[in-house]
Amino acid sequence: MKPAGMILAGGLSSRMGGRDKAFAALGGRPLLAHVVASLQPQVDALLINSNSDPARFAGFGLPVRKDCMPGRLGPLAGLLTGMLWARLCLPHATHILSAPCDIPHLPHDIGVRLATALRVSRAQIALASDDNGLQPTIGLWPIALADRLAADLVLGQRGLQAWLQQFAIVRVHHQSLHNINTPDDLHAAAKRGRTTASPSLETTRPCALP
Repeated sequence: MKPAGMILAGGLSSRMGGRDKAFAALGGRPLLAHVVASLQPQVDALLINSNSDPARFAGFGLPVRKDCMPGRLGPLAGLLTGMLWARLCLPHATHILSAPCDIPHLPHDIGVRLATALRVSRAQIALASDDNGLQPTIGLWPIALADRLAADLVLGQRGLQAWLQQFAIVRVHHQSLHNINTPDDLHAAAKRGRTTASPSLETTRPCALP
């Protein structure tokens, strides 16, 4: 059974000059389109988490949800939003696969590799890593952690890596995942000339958070 899926696209993109990183062009397509192409076949249904105007994402045919808690609380709030959406819309799903919008060459087998590592290790959460270290926004998370995460956010928890310290984690290593954080990173990615196939923009069933 495939997990639920979500793309974290709610950041401020300060190192990209304040522009919305998700729509920065690479190979003639937005970064987000590359991530959708990689992630969509690996999940049962896919959510975009963004605090931008949802109308900007209409061409992707995917549900879009702003953070379920106000104040731009970072990736933990985005992760909680995805968990609550999955719990409501995909009640059969036990896990949600997350990825940020700024890794356009996401491995096409990342979901299977994370799931396998989770099963073999019996850890609670599986996360990707590369030669630069842990990539904590690429992970396979139990949806059952939603209530605990919500409570921790109310208590003031903000840092993703700090929150992870209370759980058993297994890492799945890739040589390089190539984050796009700056215009120079975007230029380097374009120079590498590696692009994914055009995304299949399937419309997933709509579902609103309560």
